[in-house]
Amino acid sequence: MAKKGITVGIVGGTGYTGVELLRLLVQHPQCELRAITSRKEAGMGVAELFPNLRGRIGLKFSDPAKAELAACDLVFFATPNGVAMEQARALLNAGVRIIDVAADFRIKDVALWEQWYGVKHACPELVAEAVYGLPEIHRERIREARLVANPGCYPTAVQLGFLPLVEAGIVDIDRLIADAKSGVSGAGRKAEVHTLLAEASDNFKAYGVTGHRHLPEITQGLSAIAGRAIGLVFVPHLTPMIRGIHATLYARLTSKTDLQALYESRFAQETFVDVMPAGSHPDTRSVRGANSCRIAVHQPRGGDTVVVLSVIDNLVKGASGQAIQNMNIMFGFHESTGLEQLPLLP
Repeated sequence: MAKKGITVGIVGGTGYTGVELLRLLVQHPQCELRAITSRKEAGMGVAELFPNLRGRIGLKFSDPAKAELAACDLVFFATPNGVAMEQARALLNAGVRIIDVAADFRIKDVALWEQWYGVKHACPELVAEAVYGLPEIHRERIREARLVANPGCYPTAVQLGFLPLVEAGIVDIDRLIADAKSGVSGAGRKAEVHTLLAEASDNFKAYGVTGHRHLPEITQGLSAIAGRAIGLVFVPHLTPMIRGIHATLYARLTSKTDLQALYESRFAQETFVDVMPAGSHPDTRSVRGANSCRIAVHQPRGGDTVVVLSVIDNLVKGASGQAIQNMNIMFGFHESTGLEQLPLLP
């Protein structure tokens, strides 16, 4: 039975995923924001830092040590990697449910997580309990979860794009290729040279070709679907735009099937996955600001290669919007509650 309303806290409310959570939560009819933390901005009005929220939120940022997070029904961690794992145990013991928008609980192999993220995990015993929050696959487990690991942005676009092919067993899963592009906001709000306007604008480049932190997350998810290890080449790129991810996915077909019908059937009941008509080329602008993944599937010249185009807004379906989708599932709200915003055009 759905709860009538819940109290929500946000740890780390000053980054891009934090302000996106705020933008969406202040429009959610079942949520009361109780606490938003920031060590640096403690005491400052939230709307003073983010003028787009003027008139919609009266809270001030609070020091994490003094915030009443344990009194919340749910706490979002919109923090850098490594923060949620330090605080999760105490909050769970207090009966608070958690959605971590960062990566602390996404990878089940703790040693592998430590290898990629370069630190010792603070609560490895909780990793096994955490539910990977991709609703299109794990909806029923999310419903009962105390701790949800919200997927990364690239992993969301890539896994949803490959999902029907891998589930159907009709492609060579040892030779998958994901060529993905992201807007600059995916790098976060911190000041770094490579995200300066003069560096990122009028420019296009690949990065992390020999290894990216999202690679083990994607391979973990697709391997679980396939029932065995998959082989994936994943190449991310930085594009001169603020929001958006475009993943172009390639696989070799091993069986003949109606690909359009396969995708339409798999996602027919999914509110936030839109399978485009045959021949479509979805663009990032068509999902900007909305919790949508738009997908098109192609079979060039009828050959044995399938090309899937998958686009999302990295801050919404790739982060904060998906986190709220997970919250809705956890508390029995309709899955689209607070997430019905249309994409922004132009």
